[in-house]
Amino acid sequence: MILSTLCYIEKDNKYLMLHRTKKKNDINKDKWLGIGGKFEEGESPEECIVREVTEETGLKLNSYKLRTIVTYVSTNWETEYMYVFTSNDFTGDLIECNEGDLQWIDKKEVTKLNTWEGDKIFVEKLQNDSGFFTVKFEYDGDRLVKYNLKEY
Repeated sequence: MILSTLCYIEKDNKYLMLHRTKKKNDINKDKWLGIGGKFEEGESPEECIVREVTEETGLKLNSYKLRTIVTYVSTNWETEYMYVFTSNDFTGDLIECNEGDLQWIDKKEVTKLNTWEGDKIFVEKLQNDSGFFTVKFEYDGDRLVKYNLKEY
């Protein structure tokens, strides 16, 4: 089981996205993602997202909001539970990321990028400023075959 976080950082109606191009043997190779990563031992979701954002971008989150918890199930990898946050309150300057290229992308263009199919579904919910929700995605390899979304 994998525990991870993801943050969609917003500025000027754009999200800061990471094009994963630099890591070897990367399950997310050539995909566009929000900013985040795996928990370290003993971390809370909040501690993880603050650390990951700083490590990958150089930015410091001043505030953030938990928007969804995503469950990924696949025939090819371990089950992953991901806490997804949004933030438009940050300070600092972008640094070079060792996992790929950072780029501000217009929010309406994000779902047109090469992302996981499930990500397109929850990003649209984030853009519509929906309340808290959970979603479970089931993949056969890299192909999304089923999902279940619950709003609260």
